[in-house]
Amino acid sequence: MDPQVPLTRDLVFIGGGHAHALVLRRWGMAPLPGARLTVIDPNPKAPYTGMLPGFVAGHYTRDALDIDLVRLARFAGARLVQGRAVGLDPSTRRVHVAGRPDIAYDVLSIDIGITSHMSEVPGFADHAIAAKPLGPFADRWHAFLTKATDGDLPPEVAVIGGGVAGVELALAMHHRLAGLSRTPPRVRVLEAGAPLQGTAAGTRRALERAMRRRGIEMVTGAGVAEVTPGAVCLTDGREIPAALTVGAAGARPWPWLADTGLPLHEGFIKVDDTLRVEGTPEIHAAGDCAHLTHAPRPKAGVYAVRAAPVLYQNLRAALAGHTPRRFRPQRDFLKLVSMGGRQAVADKGGLGVHLPGLWHWKDRIDRRFMDRFRALPEMPAPTLPREAAQGVQAELEGHAVICGGCGAKVGPGALAETLDGLAAPRRADVLSRPGDDAGVLVIGGQRQLLSTDHLRAFSEDPWMMARIAAVHALGDVWAMGAAPQAALLNIVLPRMTERLQRRTLREIMAGAEGVMADAGAEIIGGHTTQGAETTIGVTVTGMAEADPIGLDGARPGDALILTKPLGTGVILAAEMATRADGDTVVAAFGSMARPLAIDAAQLRGAHAMTDVTGFGLAGHLLAICRASGCGAELSLDALPLLPGAARLLAAGERASLHAANAAHVAPHLSGGDDGDPARRAALFDPQTAGGLLAAVAPGQAEAALAGLCAQDLPAVRIGTVTEGGGIVLV
Repeated sequence: MDPQVPLTRDLVFIGGGHAHALVLRRWGMAPLPGARLTVIDPNPKAPYTGMLPGFVAGHYTRDALDIDLVRLARFAGARLVQGRAVGLDPSTRRVHVAGRPDIAYDVLSIDIGITSHMSEVPGFADHAIAAKPLGPFADRWHAFLTKATDGDLPPEVAVIGGGVAGVELALAMHHRLAGLSRTPPRVRVLEAGAPLQGTAAGTRRALERAMRRRGIEMVTGAGVAEVTPGAVCLTDGREIPAALTVGAAGARPWPWLADTGLPLHEGFIKVDDTLRVEGTPEIHAAGDCAHLTHAPRPKAGVYAVRAAPVLYQNLRAALAGHTPRRFRPQRDFLKLVSMGGRQAVADKGGLGVHLPGLWHWKDRIDRRFMDRFRALPEMPAPTLPREAAQGVQAELEGHAVICGGCGAKVGPGALAETLDGLAAPRRADVLSRPGDDAGVLVIGGQRQLLSTDHLRAFSEDPWMMARIAAVHALGDVWAMGAAPQAALLNIVLPRMTERLQRRTLREIMAGAEGVMADAGAEIIGGHTTQGAETTIGVTVTGMAEADPIGLDGARPGDALILTKPLGTGVILAAEMATRADGDTVVAAFGSMARPLAIDAAQLRGAHAMTDVTGFGLAGHLLAICRASGCGAELSLDALPLLPGAARLLAAGERASLHAANAAHVAPHLSGGDDGDPARRAALFDPQTAGGLLAAVAPGQAEAALAGLCAQDLPAVRIGTVTEGGGIVLV
């Protein structure tokens, strides 16, 4: 067996811009052993801005221009930190991320693009939207389209900025509004100076003709004094009516760069001919946020794309101690400017040409670029030895890789058989045996609960993994109606240098401590070791003032309430195989990281309760039925699913524990054959940090659901406890 290559250096990316996206793709095909790669971005997807006008005009869906960073990071073996970088300390080599611990680096690369937010204009932040970054703008544009189509808002738009970007955006907006609104749209472009600077005469003529044909007005000498809810107020006293105001006035650097101490040119990071920041060789920058001191160029995505191969080589060189390459950007490039409909004008070298078919040429170029991230190269499957013991091939079929989280648990059948062989408690101060969510002990006349759990990492982000592991372990205490008291952490780290161990442990402790502090519990110790992969275990104790809520109190007629949607198992399994959508994965992480303290408080009077984890909803409900001597009737249609889970289940995606869960419950399950197959499959999906499943008296169920709803918790009634045994699906 090959020895595990130790992790020795941290490479951190701030931003998921075009250059970084291309580097991630290359990294996935040829990573540098020993380097740990981290990507910090507030969004699960990064938009390709070259297709923005086509999206605004309605030629593309939002999905068509999104680079899925979650999927790309998995392919590259990188951890994606869902957070916004708000600062940087080069002296300590740390990136400040809002809402979580700093991220330490040895080598750093910045590719955060630009913004068109006009913070200096009064009212802009409250009543306008910047065209960049695209994510917030796309949401605002969609909402405006809906209201304009319904007649709730007039189709009046003001675009601040009369350069190519502003005019291109205005043409796209007019095209879209003209096809949706019953009222003719009114679009105005506001420019303080000369419009369409830096373009060829032919390009200007073509764009001006297109604007005149559509009745788009170019308002010149338009210095902006203020933006109000329904107008843009100019410095000369004019008011331009606008139900939507969009900022597209040039390229603006992100303000937080000014506080980093890095060398800047007009707010942009100064880099040399190797893309290293001047005077700080461990930091690199590319894309629109960088200023090429050796070859100044305008802000355009083409330079980021061209810089990507050099950036990839130079980051490897910085990590391995090799000599970097020079980046030689081209002097000029072809600009294909959209004109609203499926038309475009070509601009290069002082010439502007408007010909039929140019838009389709641009469309092919853009789609070809995006195809690099749609169809990621298939990585070769691990090869088996030529000779292996009987059953190896069958065991690996369908699940060559074991899932992370609760999908990696031992099957319920094997576990139940083992636990059934244990003797009953012999000590008077031990009130329970394995089977309940937590053990119950009597200490000094008080009832103390004790439980333990651990998760095989399904994310490379140790802070997020620690938060989810803490919530997951505390679920056993909350499910029995107890108050969390204390915790021990058991941490396994892959082989890495002591410096990286410190960094990783700091993030893990911060993640777990935040959850425990909010729950009123203290971390009192634990154990660490190195192993094959990251694993985080948490042992918890809790105190119960009254008799703990067990599995054995359900009564016929009780309402069955579930407080979190299902689907984490299939989503994590699909994500490991790079087949899950980034938004779907982020929603699942958010659900898993949500504590259950409020859920437990609202369900305090439940007759029976458990947290839904590795054995799936059906497995945990069966445990309640067996312990209580009852049956259950479940409504498949009522089962709540996480976004994207139904699609993945319908496509045949399964967690590695799914089959064992289904086999365990099958003899006790009936009905539902004509129901939704995906929802039926969700019954057996192993959950990590799932919700509470409670049997509540009929007279209390409505009040409990109302209380949960008032807290914005997605709890639903999914069925009823019945006489007899087994689970019936309806």
